Amino acid sequence: MSGILVLDRAQTRAALDPHRLMDAVATALKAVGDGSASAPPRIAARAPAGLLGAMPGYVPGLGLAAKLVSVFADPGRPGRSTHRGVVALFDAEHGGPLALMDAESLTAIRTAASATHSARALARPHHRAVAVIGTGAQARAQVELLAVLDPATPVTVAGRDLASAERLAGLHPAARAARSIEEAVREAGTVFCCTGATRPVIERHWLAPGTHVSSVGGSHGPELDAATVHDATLFAEWPGAATSAVPAGAHELQDLPAGRTVALLGSVLSGQHPGRRTAAELTVFKSTGHAALDVAAAHVAHAVARAEDRGTIVDM
Repeated sequence: MSGILVLDRAQTRAALDPHRLMDAVATALKAVGDGSASAPPRIAARAPAGLLGAMPGYVPGLGLAAKLVSVFADPGRPGRSTHRGVVALFDAEHGGPLALMDAESLTAIRTAASATHSARALARPHHRAVAVIGTGAQARAQVELLAVLDPATPVTVAGRDLASAERLAGLHPAARAARSIEEAVREAGTVFCCTGATRPVIERHWLAPGTHVSSVGGSHGPELDAATVHDATLFAEWPGAATSAVPAGAHELQDLPAGRTVALLGSVLSGQHPGRRTAAELTVFKSTGHAALDVAAAHVAHAVARAEDRGTIVDM
């Protein structure tokens, strides 16, 4: 096939098979953990109303890709942001461009996949109640992925608007909406925090012993309060989540005390790190996003789209 395969938003979403994506994201996380992935810290150019980030990466066996994504406030939804852009996949042997696809849908599902891997690896195995905090695009991606992978597990959705939470809960066969974030968090053994918060939306005293928290939002500020971060065993996709300044690093992991460690999720998945050590331990996975995950998702979308004859071939 010559030319570049172009996938619009709907075609990108349709090509991101959830099961294949979970496998590819696990491969990418392990590659970050063992150092075989190549991805520099994310950079961003700031405009008055938002930022444009650039994230190139290479993962052995999955390929070479780069994402350009803008993060801007959404004027139609105060307090929320939009994430728009493109992902370009390249031939890792010859350097030629292979595909161009929608970044927004790709980012949402690959982030949900990494969060789900964190819960599978770190949450207590017999505590099934799950809370999803947020009602925007990332929360939707998380609920939709859980509906495919684990439709029988009870899910509680909560956000600032009950009607939005009820609509989102309707996407999962075992989900319901909670009247408050506190209600949802207090009942959960696993909390997926998927908001555009500028200040913490979870408080430490809401979390029962042994809870696992996966925080994937917070581009503009921390989702988790300082006490939660202080008390938790911390995990991330890459070391720079704690050592790099925002926007490459996480708001919650800036200025950690000397000697405070942040383990890599990929090391847990590969068996190099034990993960949770006790039933009462509070665990937190703090996601900043990582280019290796974009590579994984782009690899899956390209393979599925070619197999199913999706998209348009463009000569560039």
